[in-house]
Amino acid sequence: MKVTVCIGSACHVKGAAKIVDELQYLIAQKNYGDKVELSGAFCMGKCQTGVSVTVDDSGNPVYHSLKPEDTKKFFEEQVAKKIK
Repeated sequence: MKVTVCIGSACHVKGAAKIVDELQYLIAQKNYGDKVELSGAFCMGKCQTGVSVTVDDSGNPVYHSLKPEDTKKFFEEQVAKKIK
């Protein structure tokens, strides 16, 4: 599963670094390092929303808009639940 976080300037201002840090922590805590690829993108073209994050577990990325405080819930619902 690939999780990509926008780290472009608009998303950076909205807390992208905090989201990346939290996702790294959660992936390590669950020992998902071999199951989840965390990456960054410089712009996903959705600058008007929160930090753009995609989850691609089937070849079709799904876009999400996150605030740093929503990261754990997002991880539990969109990543952890899908890992077998």
